[in-house]
Formats: sequence, structure tokens, C-alpha cells
Amino acid sequence: MQACDSGQLVALSLLSRLTICLLIVSSTALLTPFDSSHRLVLPADVSAWTASLLRWDVFHFAHIASKGSVYEHQWAFLPAISLVMSWSGSALSFLGFSPPGWPALLHGGALVGVLFDSTCVLYQLSLFHLRSPSAAFLATALSLVSSSPAALRFAPYTEPFYTYFSYRGMLACARSRWLLASLYFTVASAFRSNGILLCGFILWGMLVVPFLSARRDLLSVKRLFYCVALVALPLAPFFYHNYRAYVLFCSSTLLHPAWCEKSMFPSIYSHVQAKYWNVGFLRYWTISNIPNFLLSLPALFTVYAFCGFYLCHLRWIIPHLFPQRLPKANLQTFLHPTILPHVIHGLALTLVLTFNAHVQIALRVLPSVPVVHWAAAWLLIERPRWGKVWIVWSVMWCALSCVLWAVFLPPA
Repeated sequence: MQACDSGQLVALSLLSRLTICLLIVSSTALLTPFDSSHRLVLPADVSAWTASLLRWDVFHFAHIASKGSVYEHQWAFLPAISLVMSWSGSALSFLGFSPPGWPALLHGGALVGVLFDSTCVLYQLSLFHLRSPSAAFLATALSLVSSSPAALRFAPYTEPFYTYFSYRGMLACARSRWLLASLYFTVASAFRSNGILLCGFILWGMLVVPFLSARRDLLSVKRLFYCVALVALPLAPFFYHNYRAYVLFCSSTLLHPAWCEKSMFPSIYSHVQAKYWNVGFLRYWTISNIPNFLLSLPALFTVYAFCGFYLCHLRWIIPHLFPQRLPKANLQTFLHPTILPHVIHGLALTLVLTFNAHVQIALRVLPSVPVVHWAAAWLLIERPRWGKVWIVWSVMWCALSCVLWAVFLPPA
């Protein structure tokens, strides 16, 4: 299997990253930001590049990196990105490449994020599941026109790390390397809470596929316990994060927060999301949020359309899951049975984003789902008219979102 396609995707990835950087930095230098809060914590003489790195959640990441989780609402963020910023920032400052303090944290997080480019991993993953070098190349190339270029390819955000390690874990699952997959998913879930959904790929490959295929010889008590252990690893960062908060806030005999008594398994993460971000089922479905739904609609629609297309063909796909049955026909590029767990994962995450979250974060969360890029390639190949519409929207939105990031305007 090719590591990448003759270096073309690497070149395209570098070109994409350079274009995004130039657009954001030049917009920061030329335009007046709507919110000037970054000037309160950065030296007055910082470059436009340094200033443009500090937007939205980066404030929380950098503050946690420098002082720890001081405020209750900061427990909404898992610690991995802040640790990366702290360690890399200290290294840059020690070597004299960056002034100490917030500039070093920003530079460190952004530069380390460049090292975790997921382009070639997505190509390998797409090549395995689509069985077509041209379709895999197209899907990977389209992924470079991201719906959240600043978060995924520029700023010290969780997205580049989460995307890289989740893709690595998915590729390990495709190759039946379950322990390696579990370790990759564990690192991914230390960056984002939705990493706990990645456990489904291990369950699917180790238990569901053998069960559906009537390969009962692969199912044993030993395999079951091994699977449970591998699934527990990616869950550990999220549960440990909540456990630390429980010990800190709830174990004292003195007065403690109300969330400590709210449920059998009190979670500061759920409490903070509901209290400070108003996250909950249909809470975001208000008239004032219609613009956010409209902005997110292309990304959401692409996933729903592809998943609907795939699930509508299950009667042709399912026989391919059973080796003892003869396949009825050769399946299309985008209907291979190995894509099914990705469809389930992508659909589940998209439903959560639609009904239970701030819908606009779909623009930066969904690019970490391979189905999004396969759906884009499917549209262009199978539905060329809609595919061209998608490309026009993607290019326009990618450029516009860079400017919006630079001037500190939503969505983020």
C-alpha cells in the first residue's frame, strides 16, 4: 500500500497550509479585529502571526497550559492540548526561539500541530476502504479544503491532533491491529471528549463482524475480555478527567457544588457544558440560532446524504459481510462493507451535533470524520452537479472562515 500518492498530496497539503496561513496572517495585519481581548494578554509588539493564533478556545487552552484549570468552566476541555502547548512552549523558550509566556505557548502548539498532518493517513485509510487509488486521492485532496481551516491547519487547537490519532486508530482497525488502534484512540480521546465514540470501531471489528459472519471460532471468553480492556483504554482519559474534578470538588466534607449530588455518576464535564454553554437536547434549536444552522447545513447535509445513500443499499452490502454467502454483485466504490462502521460513527456524531450541541461546531468537528471526505468525493463522482456546488461552497467558505477567524468573528 502506498504511503502517499507520489508526493502530490504532501505538496498539496503544504500548499493548502501555506495559503491558509498567508490569508489569516494578512487579514490580521490589514483588518481591525471585532474583539481585541488578545491584546490584553500579548505584548504590544507581537507579530501578526502570533496575534492571529490567539482566538476562541485557544484562550482557554493557553490559560490552562500556564496556570492549570483555575475556573470551573475550563473543565470543559480535556488536558492534552494544554500539555502539548506547555511542553512545546517551554522547549521553544528554553532554546531561545520564542519569548516566554503566552507567545511561546501559542508558537509551540501551532508548530507541533504541523507535525501531525493527517493527509497521508487519510489517503491510506481511503485506499483501504474505497479500493480505488483515484477515489482515495480525490477524497484526500478535497479534505484539504476544510470547513474549519484555522482550527485544523493553523492554530494550536485540538483538531489536528485528534484527527491524526483517530485516523491512525481507524487504519490500525482496518489492519486488525487492535492494541495499536486502542492506543491511538486513547491519545485522540485525551484531546476531545467525542473520542469515546471511537471505541465502536474496536467493538465492531473484534466482536460484531465475527458474530455477523457466523465466525464463532473467533469469539471466545478470552477475546471478549481482551476487547473490553481495549475499549476501556480510550474511555480512560474522559473518566479520569471527571474523576480528578470529583476528588477536587466533591470529596471534601465542606460545602461542595450541586453537581456533585446530581446523579449516580456526577460529571463536571456535563455540568459545565450545560451551565456555561447551554448544551442539551434541542436547547440550541431557537430562532436566533437559525443562521448557525444555515452555516452548518452544507457539512451536515453531506454526511446525511452519503449515509442515507449507503444505508439504502444495505441489502446489497450485507451479503458481503458473510463469507459463506456469494456476493450478489460487484459493489460500487462507495458501497464496500468495510465502510459500514464509518457510516454508523459519522451518522451518530452528526446527529449529536445537530440535536445536542452548538451546531456550528460541526464545521470543525466533522472534518475529523473520514465519511465527510468520502461523501465529498461521492458527490463529485456520482452526483457531479451537486459535487460542483459543494466545491464552490467549500472554497468560498474556507477562504471566508480564514478572514472571520482573523477578525475574531464567529463561527468558531
